[in-house]
Amino acid sequence: MSRLDAWPFAALPAFPAERYSALGERIGRILGAEEHDVVLVPGEAIVALEAAAREAGASRRRFLNVATSVYGRLFGDWLADAGGEVTTVSPAVAGQPIAIDEVRAALSGGSFDAISFVHGEAATGIVNPIDDILAEARGLGLVAIVDAVASVGAEPLVLGEDGPDIVVVGPQKGLRGPAGVSAVAINTRGWALLARPPRRATLSSLSLLDIRRDWLDSDRAVIPGTPAPHELWALDAALDAIGHEGIDGVVARHRLAARAARSGARALGIATWTGDDERSSGLTTGVLLPQDVDRTRVIALAQALFGVTLAVGPEGVDPRLVRIRHTAAEAGFEPVLAVVAALGGALVAAGADVDVAAGAAAVVSVYAEARHDDAHDD
Repeated sequence: MSRLDAWPFAALPAFPAERYSALGERIGRILGAEEHDVVLVPGEAIVALEAAAREAGASRRRFLNVATSVYGRLFGDWLADAGGEVTTVSPAVAGQPIAIDEVRAALSGGSFDAISFVHGEAATGIVNPIDDILAEARGLGLVAIVDAVASVGAEPLVLGEDGPDIVVVGPQKGLRGPAGVSAVAINTRGWALLARPPRRATLSSLSLLDIRRDWLDSDRAVIPGTPAPHELWALDAALDAIGHEGIDGVVARHRLAARAARSGARALGIATWTGDDERSSGLTTGVLLPQDVDRTRVIALAQALFGVTLAVGPEGVDPRLVRIRHTAAEAGFEPVLAVVAALGGALVAAGADVDVAAGAAAVVSVYAEARHDDAHDD
């Protein structure tokens, strides 16, 4: 037997067109996207984000772009590069959620056709106030474009009549799916905003309009392009799992994990990055290490002593920021308890004065209370 024959994906069957069509419909049901089309984009979510930004920017409309991370800044750059007139607003403190008053002030300072923003930021562990931003957008008749890659499955997100018009989804985070395929949900207002960039080839793999033409507006007998079948089968399996748990259950599990992680961190004796639990991510929790602690050493100790991976915050934010993950399979009691205990243990090993037992007890308490409430409801 050759090494290729032994590889389990060597004989993977092609993904059938009828099942491909169902993938978009299933993602639409997760999002409550009754008025949106859902197109699959072959590639990691950054590809779908760039596709949306460039075709929106080619409309040469006026955009208010809310930038709370590198992804928000990139989206604005793509909009402008394609011809959009872009005004950027960022929070007063880098890496913190945008305040709705900051958005209102920016909107009052100009005339806009659309607003774009990131919903959840896994890089800093924050969530932007989507309901408030959408309410402002609706009041002004703006098209709303939302990067939901790090929020779908971890935060409440229902498109509906008052929801965003264009939403980019990546299944690799809260939905526990593959990274090599993404999706964009687009309603009539969203489609009307998109335009073909000048001097572009008539066929582009980086085009939502081409995908619409070659899939949504076709007989759907042939999948457009050549998407990797293992990514589609993996997405199919992830959606099966979501169907069994229910999207509300997935979101609740992530929100519970976030609450436990934040409670545990505070009981250790360290501060969380954002003090507002409503503005904290269901995927990651940002914490601030004590001033006199070497962040690099703490991260190395957590890995070496406990096999737990911690991550630094992005460039430009407080250098004490460390992120702990509670994403997908890690959004559960044992993983959250382990990461909080490992963070505490690494801090102790680095010479910090923290209470590891109190941190672990806080995690246990949050989960015990939640399970007691569930039993009482039953």
